[in-house]
Order: sequence, then structure tokens, then C-alpha cells
Amino acid sequence: MKKTLLTLSIFSSVFGFAQENKDNKEATEKEKQIEGVVITKTKKAVEQKADRTIFDFSEQPSLNSGSLMEGVKKLPGLVVSDMVGMMYQGKPLDVYMDGRPLNMSSNELNAFLEGMPANSVERIEIITQPGAEFPATSGGAILNIITSKSAKNYLTAVYNGGYRFSDYDKYRSRFNNSLSLNSRNKWFGWQVNLGQYYRESLSLSEFDALSRNQSNSLGRTYYLNSAFTFDLGKDRLLLNYDINHNNGGSSVTVDQFLNEVTKSNLTSDSKGLRQEVAATYQKKFNDKNKKLDFKAIYTNSNSEFDQFGETSLNNSSLFNLYNFRVDYSQPLKILDEGKMSFGGLYDQQNFETKDGNLVNLDYTRQTASAYLEFQATLKKFDFIAGARAESYDITGVTRVLDDNGNVKQDNLNPFKKFKIFPNASVQYNLMKQLFVNINYNKKISLPSVSLLNPNNTVLRTETLNSSGNPNLQPTIYDNAEIKISAFDYAYIGYNTSWVKNQIVQKVTRENNLITNEQVQVNSIRTHNFNLGMPIPFMLFTTPFSELMKFNVNPDKMNLLYVYTGYQIQEMPDLKTKGFWIFSLMGQFILPKDIRLQANYNVIPKGGNFYYFEIEKPLNNALDITISKKFMSDRLNLSLYARDIFNQNKSVIVANSLGGKVFTSNKFDSRSFGISVNYKIPTKNKLAKEDPNMIKNTTQSDSNGGILQQGQ
Repeated sequence: MKKTLLTLSIFSSVFGFAQENKDNKEATEKEKQIEGVVITKTKKAVEQKADRTIFDFSEQPSLNSGSLMEGVKKLPGLVVSDMVGMMYQGKPLDVYMDGRPLNMSSNELNAFLEGMPANSVERIEIITQPGAEFPATSGGAILNIITSKSAKNYLTAVYNGGYRFSDYDKYRSRFNNSLSLNSRNKWFGWQVNLGQYYRESLSLSEFDALSRNQSNSLGRTYYLNSAFTFDLGKDRLLLNYDINHNNGGSSVTVDQFLNEVTKSNLTSDSKGLRQEVAATYQKKFNDKNKKLDFKAIYTNSNSEFDQFGETSLNNSSLFNLYNFRVDYSQPLKILDEGKMSFGGLYDQQNFETKDGNLVNLDYTRQTASAYLEFQATLKKFDFIAGARAESYDITGVTRVLDDNGNVKQDNLNPFKKFKIFPNASVQYNLMKQLFVNINYNKKISLPSVSLLNPNNTVLRTETLNSSGNPNLQPTIYDNAEIKISAFDYAYIGYNTSWVKNQIVQKVTRENNLITNEQVQVNSIRTHNFNLGMPIPFMLFTTPFSELMKFNVNPDKMNLLYVYTGYQIQEMPDLKTKGFWIFSLMGQFILPKDIRLQANYNVIPKGGNFYYFEIEKPLNNALDITISKKFMSDRLNLSLYARDIFNQNKSVIVANSLGGKVFTSNKFDSRSFGISVNYKIPTKNKLAKEDPNMIKNTTQSDSNGGILQQGQ
């Protein structure tokens, strides 16, 4: 009985917040009618919808005080590591930005997220149940990064800056600065967000008893994001141009233990430039629930990597994407009420890699698709049913030099198929903000360019070799899920997938050479259990009768948020054990409205992730953030410490037919810093947010399968 009361009291606390929002909304409408003032609504830290979970970054100092990679790692249920890659509640994630796939190699993605300040992000949406509206290539789930693109009336300016350092064996600095300018008049609106990020980092790695490496890296990132919106009568035209430049290098000391101990020094330089242009035309109707959007995107990305020393590398890649899509939706009388959506997409990707002057991969992918989806409501039931038809044409060639210096060319295994991908979802609303959802969808994941890239490596020595696999084939998923969610914050769920041709990372050893490669497993079955629960501290100090009367905002109270997950992968050639994921977030409101937040994450040892055995706890880190607002909330100051006890270390054993390979990796993850957010005063004190400038977040195609190689 006590457990039941405890659960009810938790839900009632959050339910009070929901009721308070309703009352505030009614009061806001009355105030607007009487006085015409603007009311600013505080954003929820977490908002859970039927098909996605939304995490607010803009007002969460614990998330936005460092790099975006650091913020992402703190999201409950989301795991990022060099072994596990990036997944949410057991589902592998495709990474999007403002509704568009990043289409980056794993190393480029790592540098991009590490080089992007978290305070330049508005929110992150994790779409756990992508329906027919989303491309079938969206795979298990989508992580969509929504950048700060909201314009303001007249002119506003915001400065973001920060500095932090690590102290593993010496001080290493990281700092960022950015400026966001927004303006709007009666003809058009615009925003420019520009900034830079500088970082120094350390990585220590070990492979069996063959090699021990110490890498000191330096990276510089410069970026500019711009957005323009034009009102054309009732219609609207949105234009976006983004550019991101990375420039870095590293010096590596390699100790190799062969017949004798040898020491060598290697250096490397890397450069990357990514540009993207997008245009969206939104046709407006008298019925605001009716939508017709046309969208065109062009993306160009090129990278260079050079290694100097006993082993030399000269690699480069060029990526071009052309994407056009149309989406239409309108209300439709289905049961009590409903909606119909349909649309189409054409996408072409060209990817070329070079080893020196030799073009060793020439890859082309064309996708044409169309979808139709219906949504309906009947009393307490919500239904979604749809299907997506996609046609693929994937071709390419690889080239290598033989022993005589002649070029040998081979065709990639072509993939020319037409497939139908159905989806269905039923949601039963037990009561307000408490529902049960059952979902099924069929998806496909096309290998990412990083996995196809034969030059996908950041270090090559006599004992280490890493490369992509241009012959990887698409992966087919059949996903099923059941989930119970309550009040945006609490949930319990189970999902399972039947996977064909799953791409996995495999490390093998032959004599004195360790190889890191991507292989495919014909058939895998995965099981995932997830639980998330907020525990307000007032449960232990306030009588239950008082809690039932208490209206409170969970974002403004002392609480502990608990997440736990369990995943097991059934593989045909390996007996595996499941692994657990634990995440704790404590929020404390101190005197003077000072907020303290503590995050602890860990994956305990003992489980398997595909071919890897977890020897020591992964992602084992405790983070602390203290924040305070000053000057009528114009200045937000945060002090933070990451991985206070310096425990975040990856130690795993890779299984293979030839035996086991021991690997470990340690970064200078302990760091301390300060973050500043200052809204520069302007004359427009009553400026309000204008959603017209926010980028259209309709999803587009993804190449999926991105695995992160490091922090």
C-alpha cells in the first residue's frame, strides 16, 4: 500500500504542475484580452509526446554550459561511448540538425558535436517512433538537434561564452565565444549566429600488450548559421545558410611491444568544411491545420586528414547531397476526428574518397519515396496507420593499387530495390497525461558514408589498422514497442527488434596486427527495457494529504530523476549477456534562487555489446553544475565540474574467432569551467519570440549507422 501511495504522490505532484499550466494559460488569455501584455512561459525541461521526447537546452545550465557532446551525454536514457556508439533506450540513433541529416563520418560527427557549444542549441528532440512521414531510412530512432533560430521583433543580441580546463597531467584549455543577432521588421526577419570553439584534449589508449598510445589533440571550430524569412501574403519563404569549419591536429606517442620495445612519434592534421543551403516555401490556408510545404536542400562537405611519421597517410573525402521533398496534410473526418498526410521525396548523394591521388571509392545513392498516413481519434483511443514506399539505386566502385602499382577496380554490390515500409500505432489515454502506447514499424538503415569510407581512420601504425567497408549492405529492422508514460516525466517501456544484416564493429588480432573493422551479422534479436521516474524530495517531508493539494512545477523543485535501462542482444555466433544503464539527476533549489544540479551515469561491467565484453564500468562520471541569474535575468552565470572523480574510462574485451583482444581508452574527462550567457540590452524591451524564423523541423533522409569513435 505504501508503494502505491508513493507512486500516486509522485504522479499527483506532477499532475499539479499540469493543472497549474492550464490555470496559467487561462489567466494568460484573460490578461492578453484586458491589458495586451506579453506573458513569457517557462519551458519544460523534459516533454514526452506519443512519438518523441523533447529536452530543453536553452534554460538548463547543466546541459548548455559546455560542448554539445557533453550536454548530449547527460540526457537520461541516451548512451554515448566509443564502444556503444549513440543510442537512446536501446535504439541506435541517426543524428539530424534542424530536421536535416548531418551526413557526417563518425570522426567528423565527433568533432562537430565537441566543437559546437551547447548554448547554441534550443532543444533536442529524440523521435523514438518515426512513422510513415519520416523516411524509412530513419532506422530505430532520430536525434534531432534544434538550434537557436527564433527571431525577435526589432533587434536583439545575445552573447555566449565560456572557459574550462582539464588537469590530467597538465592544464589543457577549452573556450568558446558566440554572438547571436536577431532582427525583424514588417517585411522580413533575419538572424545570424556566429562563433568559435577552441579545445585541447588528451587520449590514452592501450591494445592488448602490443601498443600503448598517448595523443595530445588541438581543435579549432568556426561556424556561422543564418536564417531569413519573408512573408509573401499569407505564404512564407524560409532561407537558411550554414557553414562550419574544423581545423585540428594531434601529436601521438606510440609505444609498441614486439620483439623489442619501440617508441615512435606521429603527428596529424585534419580539416573539414561543411556548407548547407536550404529553402522552404510554406503555403498557408485559412484552415491552420492544413499544411503544404516544399523544401530543397543542398549540402557540401569535404575533409582532409594527413598523418606524418613512420606511417604516413594522405586521405580526403568529398560529399554532396541534393534533396527535395513535398509534404501535405489536412484534417479529415475519421471516427471522432482525424488527419491525412502524404508527400514525396527525392534524394541523391555522391561520395568520393581519395588515398593520395587515387580515388579509392566512388559511391552514388539515389532514393525516391512517397508516403500516406492517417491519424484518427475515437474517445480515449488515438490511432496512426501508414505506409511508405521507397525505391533505392545504390552503385559504386572501389580502386586499389596492386603490387605492381597498377589500379585494380571492383564494383560494389549494387542495391536496386523497391520496398514498402508499414507502420501502426495505438495509444490509449487512461487519464489526462497518462497513456499506453503500442507501436510497430518496419525500417531500413543504409550504411553511413563513414562506415563505407575505406580511409576511415585517425591513426595507423605497425600494430593497428582501422578502415571502413565499402561493401556493407542495408540493414532491415522490424520494431515493436509498448510504453506507459505519465505527465511527460515518468515512463516504463519495452521494445524489441528483429534485425537483418546488422552492422557491428569488430576488433580482431592476427599475429601482431590488430584490425578494427565493420562487419554484418545476418540475424540479431534485441530486447530493451526502460524506466524513468521523478522522485520529489518533498515525498519524504510532506504528508500525502498535503501533496494532493500542492500545485508545483517539477522544473522548480528539489527532486531526483532516476533512469534505468536493460538491453540484451541475441546473436547467432556468440552467447551474450545483457547490460544495464543507470542515470541519476539530482536538482536542488538553493537560497537566493541558486540552482545546483548533479548528474551521475554508469554502465556497469559484465554485459555484452555485440562482440564486446564490458570489463569495467563505462560512462562512469559524476558532474556538478551551479547556476545563478543576475541583472533581471539578463546575465546567467554557471560554474561546473565534469567527471569529478576522473573515473570515465573505457575498458572492454573484443571477442573473435581468433581469441580475445583487450582494449582500453581514457580521456581527460575531468574538467572545470565557467559559462556566461548575457542578453545585451536593446530598446525593444517588450520584444517577443517569433516562431516564423524557426527552421522547418520536418524530417528528411538519413544515412544512419553512425558510431562515435571517441570523445
